[in-house]
Amino acid sequence: MTEENIENIAKKIVENNKGILAADESTNTIKKRFDSINVESNEKTRCNYRYTLFSTPEISKYISGVILFEETFSQKNSNGELLRNKLESVDCYPGIKIDQGLEEINKDSIETYTKGIETLDDRLKPFAKNGAKFTKWRAVINIGDGIPSPNCIEKNSSLLAEYALISQNNNLVPIVEPEVIMDGNHDIDKCYEVTKETLNQVFIHLKKKNVNLKGILLKPNMIVPGSKSGIELNIKEIAEKTFKCLSETVPKEVPGIVFLSGGLTSIKATMILNQINKSNNAPWNLSFSYGRALQEDALKAWAGKIENKNLVQKIFLHRARMNSLACEGKWETSLENE
Repeated sequence: MTEENIENIAKKIVENNKGILAADESTNTIKKRFDSINVESNEKTRCNYRYTLFSTPEISKYISGVILFEETFSQKNSNGELLRNKLESVDCYPGIKIDQGLEEINKDSIETYTKGIETLDDRLKPFAKNGAKFTKWRAVINIGDGIPSPNCIEKNSSLLAEYALISQNNNLVPIVEPEVIMDGNHDIDKCYEVTKETLNQVFIHLKKKNVNLKGILLKPNMIVPGSKSGIELNIKEIAEKTFKCLSETVPKEVPGIVFLSGGLTSIKATMILNQINKSNNAPWNLSFSYGRALQEDALKAWAGKIENKNLVQKIFLHRARMNSLACEGKWETSLENE
């Protein structure tokens, strides 16, 4: 795969109002999700659930790529079919979550950096060889008393840029995810300020490393008040501030921005994406890379039972279609009842 192909893949992932399914929950996270529906989390149940989603008829009308956890990348279903091959057979690009989680910057702070950069190049090679087309690396920025510190933003931005370069050197499209966490009692303006500073630093470092911006995707948070602030979500204000922040920080060469849902409900994540696209003529494709906001209702319907497959797929496809319409600014509340 040449550099031109990296650009093509990045572009294709966000074309035609399609988005990404984030199915890269760690073993701990998926266990919490399964606990909520009283299903044991083991290799078999995780495989069954994810295969149910991936084999949804017409999935590729709305979903262009799926981020996989390492276990899922090499998993086979009961017929011996690799899950990643299932995705390729329905025209969905398989991607891989490649960071190794978070580590505290120092023991006196909740600030973190993302682990795994030292071994990244070696770890990427087998995924590239076996059909992965893109990667994902998540940095976490918390808002609180005296945080984030400039050091935290700087360190995470530098690591994101290094990760992006190593991915591109392995002919993989990097999804760059600097997430300003929704937890906290801060207002929307504080989220705007921190997100703007973070994105500015990320692009300074990406340019320093000569990362090809036409061959990346950005996965940012939306600009929202803290979840403990008690401030009601104002969809129009969130859309306006999110677009303004991106316009001030993200170069036009970047082909697409795929939002994370970050604790928003399924409907709210769709509503905000729709409002952003409805109100603006953006230089980049504005799409989605949702995990829980695409899966929440489908997971409840699944309940660990194979006989619920058709219902699960119907619910999942509906959510994917709603978000695809939001990429055009054509979603409406009435469509939720179809």
